[in-house]
Amino acid sequence: MTTFTRRESLVTGALLLVGGAVGLKPAAAWAAAPYQVLVFSKTAGFRHDSIPAGIQAIRELGAANGFTVTATEDSNVFTASQLAAYKAVVFLSTTGDILTAAQQTAFEGYINGGGGYVGVHAAADTEYGWPWYGQLVGAWFHSHPAIQQVTARVEDRTHPSTAHLGTTWVRTDELYNYSTNPRPNVRVLINLDESTYSGGNMGDHPIAWYHSQGSGRSFYTGFGHTIESYSNQPFRQHLLGGIQYAAGVVATPPVTSVEGEAFTSQFGVQVAGHGGASGGQTLGYIDNGDWAGYSQVSTAGKTSFSARISSGGAGGTIRIRSGSATGPVLGTVAVPVTGGWDNFQTVSTTLTGSGSGPLFLTFSGGSGSLFDVDSFTLS
Repeated sequence: MTTFTRRESLVTGALLLVGGAVGLKPAAAWAAAPYQVLVFSKTAGFRHDSIPAGIQAIRELGAANGFTVTATEDSNVFTASQLAAYKAVVFLSTTGDILTAAQQTAFEGYINGGGGYVGVHAAADTEYGWPWYGQLVGAWFHSHPAIQQVTARVEDRTHPSTAHLGTTWVRTDELYNYSTNPRPNVRVLINLDESTYSGGNMGDHPIAWYHSQGSGRSFYTGFGHTIESYSNQPFRQHLLGGIQYAAGVVATPPVTSVEGEAFTSQFGVQVAGHGGASGGQTLGYIDNGDWAGYSQVSTAGKTSFSARISSGGAGGTIRIRSGSATGPVLGTVAVPVTGGWDNFQTVSTTLTGSGSGPLFLTFSGGSGSLFDVDSFTLS
């Protein structure tokens, strides 16, 4: 493996994006009939010594949660008829080129037809010459530092793979850097705080995410290098939730995604252009006391908030409010100085108040420009 001049007025802004449901059903998780999961661990490059522990852990999770496991390194199982038996296929630290062209075609048909994919750790170090797979996994491996402890930030605690976690998760693992940031194309669940370990090179550093592909579902976690991971209960639950999501046997709650510059009312802020931002623009020129309102976004039932931010200024605080710029505070999140206006990171918080009206964000901090908001999600 390679190592490797400002305005203070009330204005109307353009509505840019409000995303909808990502889940399988609008209801809560429900019990599934017994089903089958395929665990595939073929390697054509570096081989992780944690693979046997991973297979055993998934077998135990299956026995306790209603699914049976077939583990194989025989790629001949990748035919349309054989894959049809499985609700999800786990790529457990696979590496290199492991499928023929015909097997790739069969797997594409399986996912596009409604099958599930779970990528664990080195699944991102697999099939670099297959663009469809790159889209499926979300991002390819680039490099990694030594195994060490990290503080991970949980952006979305509504997904079955993260519902058991707090807002942060301290763990020890091998922490991949990826060749590209998957965020524009996936729903990020967890990101790494690069200030808590050595060797991160992404700034905004997703480590676990999910998305739909065709009629199917994809979940990836970069954790899982060490043997010890597979006896760690929080990680096992993380893995179980990913399998259940990919298999389509649990629902994920609706998530509202909004561009920061899609405000419908404001005080002080303006739209700022940034090449690295989603859509090339951010909510910018934010000073102490400014605010932005989003009449198209309801706070009713929302329990978490995350925002992609950057700061070449003073940093500060975002308060999430319901109904007006002076309405009840549902949550508060600190925005750090990121080292530049094009250096984006993600901050998140749990919402503890009971919202009912439209969303307002209020901003506070020191003097001068504080930070920019690229986009945010509520779930």
